[in-house]
Amino acid sequence: MGTRLHLAVALQATGDDAFGARHWAGLVREAEDAKLDFVTFDDALDGRPGLDAVLTAARIAPLTSRIGLVPTAVVTHTEPFHLSKAIATLDHVSKGRAGVQLAVAPEPAVARHFGRRDDLTGLWDEAADYAEVLRGLWDSWEDDAEIRDVATGRFIDREKLHYIDFEGRWFSVRGPSITPRPPQGHPPIAAVEPVGDIVFSDELSESDKLVFRDVEATTPIDQLVAWHAEGFAGFRLHGDLTHVTREVVPELRRRGLFRAEYEHTTLRGHLGLTRPANQFA
Repeated sequence: MGTRLHLAVALQATGDDAFGARHWAGLVREAEDAKLDFVTFDDALDGRPGLDAVLTAARIAPLTSRIGLVPTAVVTHTEPFHLSKAIATLDHVSKGRAGVQLAVAPEPAVARHFGRRDDLTGLWDEAADYAEVLRGLWDSWEDDAEIRDVATGRFIDREKLHYIDFEGRWFSVRGPSITPRPPQGHPPIAAVEPVGDIVFSDELSESDKLVFRDVEATTPIDQLVAWHAEGFAGFRLHGDLTHVTREVVPELRRRGLFRAEYEHTTLRGHLGLTRPANQFA
């Protein structure tokens, strides 16, 4: 894991603040000024009022320059093709700072909102397939598939577009995507289960995952350091953002455990993840 730990914050807003882009932008800028790895935007389909997390992240992207933007997507009732396109778009407009947190919705009341399914078993197995489809669709365009040759009128090299031909229990997706491959190749996928690159968990899992522990912002620094020594890659902090940026971050820097400046321009770079090769190339 190295000596430095990673820090993220879970952004939340209530009341009128929850519907104002200016408020969200202020929160993300505060986190970016502290050089945090990324912020997460919550989302749910259970009737709680709020903005769409992916669209909120896209609105904030042009107002920031380095911090990672990780909106939540409830995958139980959304199509992987649509989400792959939305997150690829977010990665393009943010110049490589997008991620996505996958969530599931096991509540029958939520299913009734959509009226498309009543089988709510195996949702995390479904989410694992969902993550595989996302990566496949992101890879369905090779990096140099775009030609943009005005003289010949050729925009795409069709030999470098690929059908993913995914067949699974919950969906079948042929592809290819209609959005070029994201700048990061694969924007990092996060979840509370080990279906992606980042796991939000109180327990360590496979060594090839970045495990972030969800903790309160006021958790003692010594406890964070002890958990980091056990193998946790970092922490997603909940609560008072200014306490994180003005108390937690300066103390971790004093101990040499957190960056003073961004060293990379992409979220994968912040997290020490290499850009994956295209599986079809």
